[in-house]
Amino acid sequence: MTPRRLFAPSLALAIALAAGAAVFGQQIWVGRGWRGRTPPKWATEADFDGAFHFCRGYYTSVRRMRSGSGWNTDYPGADNNFSVRLAELTRISVALDQERQPNHVVIRLDDPLLYRCGIVFMTDIGTAEFSDTEIATLRDYMLKGGFIWVDDTWGSAAWSYWVREISRVFTPERYPIVDIPPTHAIMHTLYDVKAVPQVPSISHWRRSGGGTSEQGDDSATVFVKGIEDDRGRLMILMTHNTDISDTWEREGEEPRSYFDTFSPTGYAIGVNVVIYAMTH
Repeated sequence: MTPRRLFAPSLALAIALAAGAAVFGQQIWVGRGWRGRTPPKWATEADFDGAFHFCRGYYTSVRRMRSGSGWNTDYPGADNNFSVRLAELTRISVALDQERQPNHVVIRLDDPLLYRCGIVFMTDIGTAEFSDTEIATLRDYMLKGGFIWVDDTWGSAAWSYWVREISRVFTPERYPIVDIPPTHAIMHTLYDVKAVPQVPSISHWRRSGGGTSEQGDDSATVFVKGIEDDRGRLMILMTHNTDISDTWEREGEEPRSYFDTFSPTGYAIGVNVVIYAMTH
């Protein structure tokens, strides 16, 4: 049996076994109290040493949505925890800081250091408005091989705002938003992911008794869409009406049923996306 195709139960076991080793190495963040108050760790030239960095895109919010807090939604727990598990589940060299924790960074979208990031993660992107300089830099970054993943937006209003904003970067006439089917290579680079699940925030999961659609009928369907370049390479992945980042951020929190239900697939999707972005 080839080792390249593993399923979610195997990943869950791998994470559980790795957790004991992590006590002596990189730590999983368990998060109440710090989220929203952690200042951005801005990327510097010295950070980029050839290893993998979780690069979080910083943007200006011009409106509020019903969920999320802008650029720092799920920060820094998702950034840290995903980096820990990426190092444990793959052979990717993840950058570490002086305390041996993942050296994840926040980067402005018009910063020339953006080109040092193989992939840029952004959340709650329905609140964003890009400057002209950010638009030009984002377009150039992606056309030169960069990759962006936007996650954790909910409802028709957030989707409409995002479509309007990304259409300023790539005109839909030339670069349309397309559906990403379960057969796409990004779903199978290491783990076979059959579908992207609807992941609610852990707070919604608790309040609703296990419900997944944060905005009822208005967010009932998960969107997995993207934009490709002229050669068919995926440049942007959009996971809407789901919160994949929470499967990483909330790994160590109660109820444990949240981890058991969502995190194995959430980590599998994340690993697949990173490998795709680094190899295409």
